[in-house]
Amino acid sequence: MSAPLIDPAKNSLRIAILAYDGCMGTQVFGIADVLRIGSDIARGFGETRPQPFDVHVIALTRRQVTLAGGIVIGAKRPAGRFDLLIVPGLEISQQVDWDEKLGPLSRELAYIRKSFAAGTPVASACIGAFLLGEAGLLSGRKVTTAWLFADDLARRYPAAQVQPAAVFLEDAGVTTTGAVSAAFDLAIHLVKRTLGAPAALATARVTMLPSQRESQSPFADPQLMARNLPAFSQYLSAWFNDRLQQPYDLPRVALAFHVSASTLLRRVKAETGQSPLTLLQRARVEKARQLLRQTSWSIARITEAVGYVDINSFSRLFVRWVGETPARYRRR
Repeated sequence: MSAPLIDPAKNSLRIAILAYDGCMGTQVFGIADVLRIGSDIARGFGETRPQPFDVHVIALTRRQVTLAGGIVIGAKRPAGRFDLLIVPGLEISQQVDWDEKLGPLSRELAYIRKSFAAGTPVASACIGAFLLGEAGLLSGRKVTTAWLFADDLARRYPAAQVQPAAVFLEDAGVTTTGAVSAAFDLAIHLVKRTLGAPAALATARVTMLPSQRESQSPFADPQLMARNLPAFSQYLSAWFNDRLQQPYDLPRVALAFHVSASTLLRRVKAETGQSPLTLLQRARVEKARQLLRQTSWSIARITEAVGYVDINSFSRLFVRWVGETPARYRRR
């Protein structure tokens, strides 16, 4: 059973948002603002605590931090113990050098590690999961991050159980969220956990935020994901795209790439954290999404076009990747 993220019974929850050079201002300010709005709205539902969330934007190096885009803000030095430490993501490019990006953050990583060891739950927004990984907090846990970089997370931290489709995962005191705007899902979750479901729903409505998103998959762009793959896995994905209707046969695939089956499995796992079959499933689902958008073909015909015989089996795969049935995806 997961440890609780926070203790909702406390009179005031001390929440630290760890700002550092290059972090995303959307996540620093967005979480703080939603918590403040939620506190105000909760008073209409009987909340009597004057300050249920005591939010501190902290920094370790100096009193000013340069956010992504060059925006400079003031921040406090951490003082005392916090009930929750939130780590925002950092600005990166699609072809990111993780060693180069994470290397200068040794102080932040040490602080995350020390805080968690002292019993403070830790949550990350988006790419902030990589800081948690560097701090050693992801091993053996179910985690997520921005869908575009989930493969990178799985490669860099192979002991983590990366779930690319998840928007929000909480596992034994460590919480991770999906892509950029999932920071708001974290904020709404904190409002719900602390101030109750009615206050959370009202906060979501007032701020025009989704009250609960279950999957990043509807937002994922497989073409971007394929370009983000290392070279060998890119070639393999392209090979699968030309052969979607053919049954999956690992020895045949290995033969086409002039390697053994074990070498193929090992190489794709090292590059993506996944299996060749997963790359094929991703390609089949993306082709099905394209056909659902652009044609009037029946779901049975689309199922056959992407290499499946049984509609129910393919529908279950589609739901796992996209978060909704083929019929619902087409209507939306």
